[in-house]
Amino acid sequence: MGSAAELAAAAFMMLGFPVLMLAALVPSVPAFAAAAAVTYLADHYLHRKSSYLVNRLSKVRAGLSIRFLIRQLLLILLLARLGFADDLIYYGAIACFIAFYGLQAPHGALVTLIRNRRRMPVATRNVDLASRIRIPDAPPRRLLHRSAEKMLHLDLAAVAGILVSAALESAVAGFVGIGVTVGVGCLYVLALVPYVRGSKVPPNAEKVLAAVDDWLAEYRPETVLYFSGSRDSAYQVNMWLETMEQLDSKPLIILRERAILNNLAPTTVPVICVPGGVHLMNLDLSSVRVALYAANVGKNIHLLRVPTMKHVFIGHGDSDKLASVNPYSKVYDEVWTAGRAGRDRYAIADVGVRDDDIVEVGRPQLAPIQTWQGVPDGPRGGAADGRCPTVLYAPTWEGWDGNPGNTSIVLAGENIVQKLVQADPPVRVLYKPHPFTGTVSKQAGAAHRRITALVEQAATARAADPRFTAGTATQAAARAELTRIEARLAELSGKGKGNGKGGDEAEATRDGLVDVAKHEEIARLRAAWNEAYWRSFPVWEHRVITGAEPRLYDCFNVCDAMVSDISSVVSDFIASGKPYAVTDSAELGAEEFKRHNTAVRAATILSNSAAELGGLLAAVRDPAADPLAEDRGELKRYLLGPDEPTSIDQFNTAVANLAIKAEARNVGQESRAAAGTAEAVSAAVPGPRVSVTGDDLTA
Repeated sequence: MGSAAELAAAAFMMLGFPVLMLAALVPSVPAFAAAAAVTYLADHYLHRKSSYLVNRLSKVRAGLSIRFLIRQLLLILLLARLGFADDLIYYGAIACFIAFYGLQAPHGALVTLIRNRRRMPVATRNVDLASRIRIPDAPPRRLLHRSAEKMLHLDLAAVAGILVSAALESAVAGFVGIGVTVGVGCLYVLALVPYVRGSKVPPNAEKVLAAVDDWLAEYRPETVLYFSGSRDSAYQVNMWLETMEQLDSKPLIILRERAILNNLAPTTVPVICVPGGVHLMNLDLSSVRVALYAANVGKNIHLLRVPTMKHVFIGHGDSDKLASVNPYSKVYDEVWTAGRAGRDRYAIADVGVRDDDIVEVGRPQLAPIQTWQGVPDGPRGGAADGRCPTVLYAPTWEGWDGNPGNTSIVLAGENIVQKLVQADPPVRVLYKPHPFTGTVSKQAGAAHRRITALVEQAATARAADPRFTAGTATQAAARAELTRIEARLAELSGKGKGNGKGGDEAEATRDGLVDVAKHEEIARLRAAWNEAYWRSFPVWEHRVITGAEPRLYDCFNVCDAMVSDISSVVSDFIASGKPYAVTDSAELGAEEFKRHNTAVRAATILSNSAAELGGLLAAVRDPAADPLAEDRGELKRYLLGPDEPTSIDQFNTAVANLAIKAEARNVGQESRAAAGTAEAVSAAVPGPRVSVTGDDLTA
C-alpha cells in the first residue's frame, strides 16, 4: 500500500477536501487557502513518488482530474458564499476553469499522439538502425513526463490569484492569475504541436521493419535466445546474457515485451524486442539455426512455427520443482539439462520428452562460483582479526499457494538464526532473503523483520566482544573505495549529475549501441565493488544483505556453508562443493524429503527446530571429519555434470551439433523440393524422361 509517508500524504489529501468544503461554506479564505495548499502538496508528493496509492484513488472515482475539478468547484462555491456571485471575478473564474478544461482535450490528444507515433514496432539494443533510417530526438522530458499532472497544476496561478482577490476584494490579482493559467496552458499545447509533424516523427512501421531486416541480412544471426514474460521475470533472461556473449556462433536476443527490455541487464549481444506476433513472424530469420527458450510461455509458438531452425528448451534454473518437467517441453527439438539429474527427472515424470532429445550441457552461469578454499581460523584459533567461519542463510520466498514447505522463514527461520548467532565456537551469519519475501504472506514478512532484528542485535553484541577487533583504517579505506566506485558506475550508467536527458524508446533504439570499452569497465568496477564491499566491514560481523548487490553468487564465494530451502539456490550452491543444509519445513521426514528432492541428498536435513544444525557446523569446522563430502562430490556431478570440459564448452558444442542438424534438415528439404520440381517438369514434357536419380532412362 506504500510507505508510511505515502499513506500520510494520501490521508492529508483526502481529508483536505472535506476541509475545503467546510471552509467554502463557512466561508473562510485563510482556511480554504491552507487546505488547498495541503491537497496540492500531498498530490504532488504522491505523483513524484509514483505512489501505488495514486492508481488506487483513480479506481474509486477520485482520480487526478476529479480532484482538481472538485477543488475548483469548491473555489467557485467560496466566491458565491463570500458574496461575489454578481462580480466580474466570479464569472471570470467560471470562464477560466471552463477554458482550462477545454485545453485538456487537445493537450491529452497531442501527448497521446506523440507517444503513439514515437512507439516503434520494434525496439532494439546493439543494432545499428541509425545508419539505415532517420530517428529524430525525443521531445524534451519536461513536456511529456507526468504531463497530465503538470497541465492540471497550471491552475495553481488562477486559484492563488482568485483567493487573493477574495481576500483583498480586488479583481486584479484574480485576473492576473487567470491570465497566467490560460496563457501558459495555451503555450503548453502549442509547444507540443511541432512533435506531431513529419520531421519530429520516426518512420512508419514498414520502414522500421525493413531496416531491421536489412540489419539482419547483414549480421546473419545464427543462435537466438527467445524470451517472453512479465516484468518480474526479467531475471530469467538476464541469467543467460553472459552465456550468449560467450557463444562461438553469432548470437541474437529476441524479446516480446517492452517491460522486459527495460529491465534487461547491460549486454553486448544484439537485442530485438518485437511485441507484435505478426511483426515477429515477418522478420527475416533465415540465417538462424538454433533457437533457445528460457521459459515455457504461450508466445513461444510465434517462433516455434519456424521449421528452418532447431528449438531448444534451456530453462532458467535447475530444481526438483514441477516446473522443471513441464509437459510443454515436448514441443522442442531438444531439452538441455545441467546434468544427469535433469534427464532422470523427465524419465520419472513421463511427460512425453524422449530421452534421445535430452542433452546435458552443464550450467554456464555457475562459472563465477568458487570451490571451497578451506575454513578460516576462529578467535580460538588465534586469528588476529577475529575471522571465523561464515554461514549464509538464504531462504526462498513463501510462494503463491501457501504451502508450508515452500520456505523455512516462517516456521524455522528464527530458530536457525538464533542457533547460528549463539554458536560456540562462533560463526558469522549472512542473511540474504529472497526479494519477494513477504509479498504474499504477512507471516513471512513479519518473520523476516524479526530475523533481521535478530541478526542486527547479534552484530551489535559482537562488536562489543573483546575477542573481535575491527580494522578501522582498512574498513574506512574500503568504504571510501566503494564511494568512488559507485560514483564512477553512476557516471558510466548515465545516472550522475548532468545526465538528466529524457529520451524514449525510439531514441534508445537509435542510440542503443553498446560501448564495449565502457561495458568492460563497468564489469571491472562491479568486481572491484564486490571486493571492496566485503572489506568495508569486519570479517566477523553478522550482516543482513538485501538488494541486487552483492549478488547471491558473491555471497556463495565468501561463505563456508549455507542453509536454504528447496529451490535452484541449493542446486547452484552445490557447484561450490561446500557443506549445506536444507530445511524440511513441511516435516516430511529426512528420508521422504530426500526421496522427493534430489538436491538434498548430500545435505544436512533440518527440522523446523533447527536442532540438526550442529552437524553442519561440525562439518564446517573440521572438513576432514565431514561425512557428506564424498556424497556432495557425486551429487554435484549428477546435478551439474562434469567439471571438464567446462560448461560453456559443452554448451557451445551442443549449439554447434544442433546447428548441423538444422542445416542438414534444410538441405534435405531443398533437395526434395528440387526433386519434386524436376518430376513435375518431366511429367509435363512428353517423350523420354530421365529419372530423378539419373541412373536409368524411362520411356
